[in-house]
Amino acid sequence: MGPQRASAQADAPDGFGVAVVREEGKWRCAPMRRKALTSLAAAERELRDLRSSGAVFGLIDVDDEFFVIIRPGPSNTRLFLSDATAALDYDIAAEVLENLDADIEPEDLEDAEPFEEGDLGLLSDVGLPEAVLSIILDETDLYADEQLGRIAREMGFAEELSAVLERLGR
Repeated sequence: MGPQRASAQADAPDGFGVAVVREEGKWRCAPMRRKALTSLAAAERELRDLRSSGAVFGLIDVDDEFFVIIRPGPSNTRLFLSDATAALDYDIAAEVLENLDADIEPEDLEDAEPFEEGDLGLLSDVGLPEAVLSIILDETDLYADEQLGRIAREMGFAEELSAVLERLGR
């Protein structure tokens, strides 16, 4: 770890990461390590380590500016980024775009309006249809944490998410 990494950690963005697990018909939420806000690889590793027989995904809110949904699978990880323009300022957003093989140059993002990138249907099999995620994203007056709250309500784990956020002091 070079000095650049150390200072990046000191400047860790505000926000939260929550691991969500659906097992035997029940939802469980647990806080993720702070590292998940700055490193897609670290977030993915942490979610894979949960080793659940059910659905596992991570919801990451960065500075209430944008969110990332990470869903590790047996062969690949499905990803969704609520605002691709965040890649200009946040390493994790740039990492998501890179992993998505999104052919987007930084100069294309500079004057762009926020736009999502990734797999809109990554949670459709566990209760969040693409169309519903699209509607939530269209509500541009909501902050990222509010959008994640709407996702949790739609999917049925709002109470579990609230309990974790309360423990995190949010």
